[in-house]
Amino acid sequence: MPRRKRTAGSSSDGTEDSDFSADLEHVKAAVRARRRSSTRLTRSSLRLSQSSQDNSSLLLSGSPAAAAHDEGPDSAAEPAPAAAAAATAAPVSVFSSGRRITRSQQGAANPKAKRYHLRQSRSSGSDTEANADAKQGADQDETPPRTPTEEDERLAKELSLKEAAAHDLSHRPKRRRFHESYNFNMKCPTPGCNSLGHLTGRHERHFSISGCPLYHNLSADECKGKATTRDKQSEERTLSHRQDENRHSTRHQAPTDGQQRYKDKVTELRRKRNSGLNKEQKEKYTEHRQSHGTSREPLLENITSDYDLELFRKAQARASEDLEKLRLAGQVSEGNNMIKTIVFGRFELDTWYHSPYPEEYARLGRLFMCEFCLKYMKSQTILRRHMAKCVWKHPPGDEIYRKGNISVFEVDGKKNKIYCQNLCLLAKLFLDHKTLYYDVEPFLFYVMTEADNTGCHLVGYFSKEKNSFLNYNVSCILTMPQYMRQGYGKMLIDFSYLLSKVEEKVGSPERPLSDLGLISYRSYWKDVLLRYLNSFQGKEISIKEISQETAVNPVDIVSTLQSLQMLKYWKGKHLVLKRQDLIDDWKAKETKRGNGKTIDPTALKWTPPKGT
Repeated sequence: MPRRKRTAGSSSDGTEDSDFSADLEHVKAAVRARRRSSTRLTRSSLRLSQSSQDNSSLLLSGSPAAAAHDEGPDSAAEPAPAAAAAATAAPVSVFSSGRRITRSQQGAANPKAKRYHLRQSRSSGSDTEANADAKQGADQDETPPRTPTEEDERLAKELSLKEAAAHDLSHRPKRRRFHESYNFNMKCPTPGCNSLGHLTGRHERHFSISGCPLYHNLSADECKGKATTRDKQSEERTLSHRQDENRHSTRHQAPTDGQQRYKDKVTELRRKRNSGLNKEQKEKYTEHRQSHGTSREPLLENITSDYDLELFRKAQARASEDLEKLRLAGQVSEGNNMIKTIVFGRFELDTWYHSPYPEEYARLGRLFMCEFCLKYMKSQTILRRHMAKCVWKHPPGDEIYRKGNISVFEVDGKKNKIYCQNLCLLAKLFLDHKTLYYDVEPFLFYVMTEADNTGCHLVGYFSKEKNSFLNYNVSCILTMPQYMRQGYGKMLIDFSYLLSKVEEKVGSPERPLSDLGLISYRSYWKDVLLRYLNSFQGKEISIKEISQETAVNPVDIVSTLQSLQMLKYWKGKHLVLKRQDLIDDWKAKETKRGNGKTIDPTALKWTPPKGT
């Protein structure tokens, strides 16, 4: 008796009955779905059935799918019940979509091969996965793999080369990234140059004299041509070196034929050089120098042989290329180190070190300054207009010393801040260890000048703290380059110690001292000690007494005595040797030098400040 079908939500007498009914309903639904899908055959399923009928020998024997295909398309539309039951009972059967089986799917019949899930399409045919597996297995068993021929290998190689060439962009010209390597706000300092081209012929722009074609009396196209010639010569030299690598290398190796010919060629070129310039060439060189001055390189033709001149040009191009690499690497910045010369009064001074001027001024090759107010400008025209309106003829502040044409002005950094800042920026161009630029309010500046009918010209200066806990009497000292080696440095040092004597203090310069500063101070301390020992008549001498009389720190006195080999340790006591030979040499120099560059204490009109 058939079991009654239970409705949803009804009570169940046991789990076994409910499970059996659910399985039965599931099987019936699968059979109905298979029948509906089998009746809707598309053209592709009919074509697949016909092809499978023609190739029935390739199918596995005994399978239900094979029997269905043997009966033709009509039987495929109405499958046999036994075949349907077998297909339904198969645990892994998946209805095929009726699409054509490709070569890549033929490996599914191999049990060791990896299986891939087939996706059903909207129209499904009567072919099953078993049929596909059977056909794939037959193809694999009966059709051996084809051995690739030489033609196949050639085609595969050409295809791989085409794919590699499609992804290779080395043949394309590299796009220049100007925004990273060039700053278009900068320009070449050479007058009349538009910053285009480069001496090496490898760059589009330049911003320094070392890479300026116009400064070297060349054009950008000529530089590119010379670069091409240098590259060809380099390739030829490399090729000749490779050819000579097979030769046995010994220390006393005879030159090759090519080297000997090159040597003879160089000798002949140097022999043909003209020994002198004719009248036309001299006039041309004179005209070039008068019209361009130092803004252009002098004409170098006929000064030496063409070979040596070409070597010099190659060295220039190589040095310019090295500087350009450093600039692109950030190790050389034109914005900070472009100030090479300054026009200061009637002098044009070459700078020694970097100074943190504003960038719009720092990128210029030359800076123009007013020698009285120390204002810096960009061009000679601006300076000329400024000098017509500038009313300053001496530094601001109080004149505390005057003897002859030498004057010293005391300038307060708090009252004259702009002037003192400009003075510090100017000093940094010639000092390496200076770090004070803008914080000038805690310092006093003592500016030494030399007067004439046009005004008081800056000779040098030194600065000192208003309240120094370590009794430093000098923080920074500078003598302008045009007044060096004339005795003004010792005058500034002597004046600083004169102020310490008036204050009744013992002073010393702030450390570290620059190289030139150390030389100047050592020379001054030596003169002070030899002058004191020359006038000293006693038998016992005290370092403390020397310090109190000269206002020099005892540490500086001892270091100077040791450098002069005048301080000895004998039997538990320190002895100061009075070396008469050093004193005689000092007397001779003093007599030769005269008393022109000395400080007169009576000419000082100054009272120590009583606070800030």
